[in-house]
Amino acid sequence: MSYKILLFDLDDTLLDFRANESDSLKKLFQQYGYTFSDELFHLYNSVNKQLWGQYENGSITLDIVLNSRFSETMLKLGKVVNGVEWEDFYRKLLGDGAQILIEGALDVCRQLSESHRLFVITNGITRTQIKRLKQSGLYDFFEEIFDSQSIGYQKPSIEFFDYVMNQIPNSNKQDTLIIGDSLNTDIKGGQLSSIDTCWINRTQQKSPPAVQSTYTISSLTELFKICSVKN
Repeated sequence: MSYKILLFDLDDTLLDFRANESDSLKKLFQQYGYTFSDELFHLYNSVNKQLWGQYENGSITLDIVLNSRFSETMLKLGKVVNGVEWEDFYRKLLGDGAQILIEGALDVCRQLSESHRLFVITNGITRTQIKRLKQSGLYDFFEEIFDSQSIGYQKPSIEFFDYVMNQIPNSNKQDTLIIGDSLNTDIKGGQLSSIDTCWINRTQQKSPPAVQSTYTISSLTELFKICSVKN
């Protein structure tokens, strides 16, 4: 298949969000006088995943996710904190932190941008994602960044992808490929929207029968073959 438009997820597809997240969380909790232990991370992660899941299925808003995840985490420890204040500081730490690229991301984006139209699709926060892209050196390879906060819908909703396709001039779904690491948002979103997908499966996970990707790769450089680019 010959693709012209490539829609890239950002976190853990092009940028190592986990490394940035871990460092930022450590600094955040230290700022407020808490030691960031493995137990505290697992507690936060559990709360955060539950909230994001509710957001992705449309049952809560993005503001609720962001402004309550830290207050709910600490409430489970019997502590009352200002969730909005914590979120603002965490957001700054994420944007200012070292933006570690996933292996191959820079070369893949540089080479593919010479023959394809590249766009970012993310459920992240507008200003944070733009800042991280600029610091990483990837920003100039993309025509536009589409984020759920600006659109008002999130992956994997059909509305998110309909908006994206309507905003890209001279686009059609047959020429488009979604590239991401998440079965629940990127791959499911493509499946719902009838757009081909490429699942980056670095840990040999098994996908459920209900969510199947057009392609599955373990490294970004495998995109060259799929996109018919010689590297």
